[in-house]
Amino acid sequence: MDFEVTYTEEQQRFRREVRAWLEANVPASVQRTPVSAEDNYQRYLELRALGRKLGAKGWLYPTAPAKYGGGGLDVDHAIILEEEVDRFDLSLPPYYDSGGRLGSASILVWGTEEQRQTFLPPIYRGEVPTWQLLTEPGAGSDLAGVRMTTAVRDGDDYIIKGQKIFVGSDNGTDRIWLIACTDPKGKRHENLSWFMIDARLPGISMQPMELMGTGGEGGTDSGVKQTVFFDDVRVPASSLVGGENKGWTVATTHLELEHGGGGRIGRNRVWDRLLRYCQETKRDGMPLSQQQDVRDSLADIYIKTEVQRLFGLRNFWLTYARKPKSYEGPQLSYFRKTTGLWMTGAILDAVGPAALTTDPAWGSAAGFLETQQRNGIVSVHPGGTTDIQRVQMARRIGIGRSTREKAGTVHGAE
Repeated sequence: MDFEVTYTEEQQRFRREVRAWLEANVPASVQRTPVSAEDNYQRYLELRALGRKLGAKGWLYPTAPAKYGGGGLDVDHAIILEEEVDRFDLSLPPYYDSGGRLGSASILVWGTEEQRQTFLPPIYRGEVPTWQLLTEPGAGSDLAGVRMTTAVRDGDDYIIKGQKIFVGSDNGTDRIWLIACTDPKGKRHENLSWFMIDARLPGISMQPMELMGTGGEGGTDSGVKQTVFFDDVRVPASSLVGGENKGWTVATTHLELEHGGGGRIGRNRVWDRLLRYCQETKRDGMPLSQQQDVRDSLADIYIKTEVQRLFGLRNFWLTYARKPKSYEGPQLSYFRKTTGLWMTGAILDAVGPAALTTDPAWGSAAGFLETQQRNGIVSVHPGGTTDIQRVQMARRIGIGRSTREKAGTVHGAE
């Protein structure tokens, strides 16, 4: 199967329209690398403003139903939009919105119509950033092990108490997409529930966590996450999505997309900058890109990144063309994580110590390669470890089980 998309004349006109709009509306300043926390926050505000503009056109969440504020676009037009945004080293949304992407998809499938009308339009219009809160000190990749954060029914409300870690970024959020234990004595997979809540409610506090790698998606955030504490936080029962103790069913949608099922459009930006660095940097009077050992390494890196790109394109198309899927999500996640880890060694072999420093005297791609060296290691774990992805693939391929596990449902109301 050829995963490279061809386009009609109407689709080409749409591409020209999108490109012209982005060239007129994407500030040049957002393509810079932030040099301080203040600079990072200013860039975030610019990206939020861009997100609201995209949302007003229905382009922030292009495949989401138009009646809830999404674009209602088919998969071909969505791919065009994603490709054009990628030309600016951005993705959709252009800011950290993990709870918006995954929570909104889950609400489309499992929420009530009233919840869709309430929660989805502000997300799709770019009015509210939303964080996902899953991991606890005692549960992460094993999401069914969530116990520390509890939600107890009290009349028309729930009282939430507990702690989540490795959350969000250093730029704040308006909403929280949270999984909590609603029956501490209940059976595994039958005691969890999801809530979409206001992040500014009394009793919610946050403490920064400095990470080895950068946070966020698509390089949109600095290396800061949060520990979030819930001290008897009262939330309305209308915040409960999918029913009490039905959270694992809702999680099948969330995790299917988080584990790679939704795919991703875009080139590998590490490869782009690495190639440029090797073309511009000389060793022994010759550009690195012209030296045989470096050329060999660059060829190997390109092959890996191109396979990853095609996996992402395939999964995006399968999801938004509403085609059946099986192992493809965890396959992409596993390949992306292991390739990122492998690339740390391959890049170090190719360019030497310059990959480990931000010292401009080395001409080290403004520190981008050094960031990759850290991210390639750290990124093996978030969103389900490589072990988790292999287990999922095995179950869906039919290894060790008489019945193959099915992929999570990712399609809801139109």
